[in-house]
Amino acid sequence: MAEAQARDESGTGRESLYIVCGAQEIHVSAWGAPDAPVVMLWHGLARTGRDFDWVARSLATRFRVYCPDQIGRGLSQWSDDPSRDYRLARYVEIAEQLADALGVACFSWLGTSMGGATGMLAAATRLKGRISRLLINDIGPELPKPAVERIKAYAASPAPFERMSDFEAAIRRIYRPFGRHTDAQWRHLAETSVRRQPNGSFTAHYDPRIVAQFDAAPPDYELWSAYDSLTLPTLVLRGAESDLLLPAIASEMKRRGPRPQMIDIEGCGHAPGLNVETQINIVLRFMTAG
Repeated sequence: MAEAQARDESGTGRESLYIVCGAQEIHVSAWGAPDAPVVMLWHGLARTGRDFDWVARSLATRFRVYCPDQIGRGLSQWSDDPSRDYRLARYVEIAEQLADALGVACFSWLGTSMGGATGMLAAATRLKGRISRLLINDIGPELPKPAVERIKAYAASPAPFERMSDFEAAIRRIYRPFGRHTDAQWRHLAETSVRRQPNGSFTAHYDPRIVAQFDAAPPDYELWSAYDSLTLPTLVLRGAESDLLLPAIASEMKRRGPRPQMIDIEGCGHAPGLNVETQINIVLRFMTAG
């Protein structure tokens, strides 16, 4: 595994790392002192590690924080074998390879949506004993079909836009359930979620083939067995209006597996953006708990 690194020169505290995991190069945003305890932040299906800039900046006062772009997203390489690589098992393998390349023996994990599912599986399998603390942001060990169909509807065929302002308007509409964002935060999400196509139009950053997982491998998100095996400290955040983590599933999670603390985040659906002080403070309290 080879690593290329660019130290921060912008004053924001963020560094960019590029690490080869198997056949693909993975981009990682890194924050905080290199010798501090480590927290890994893993994004949702069609998102990037830059979604965590706000919470990462706060965590970086106490931790070394790594925010990867999962394969096929952001600045990470796309797969030449989607049926193999756009799967939870491969995402877990990449997480293990990244941890090994970074020399991280033990770390905490915060995962939003797909990142939360990846964390559940990782903590139960390849990274069992290395993930010491797990924060799951708005996903459970099973997915309601209507929510999956909603996600597939917008993620499978990202639309082109002639103007960046139109792309940003679409980001605001699609991700309204993330909750309250300032204009600057919406602009940030748009500018870290875009790529320009050969004809000059703008579209979403990711490989559209990432959604094939839902049809090619439906059992990928059937995770009760993995979840029930977990014993590590766990916190589950749920958007109070979420259609992906339904109240009945959340209630079942509370009494099974790691028996986590469960916190509903008002004013959010799927998934809380972790971009406002109250949410960031919840994350900080959990990550720094004794």
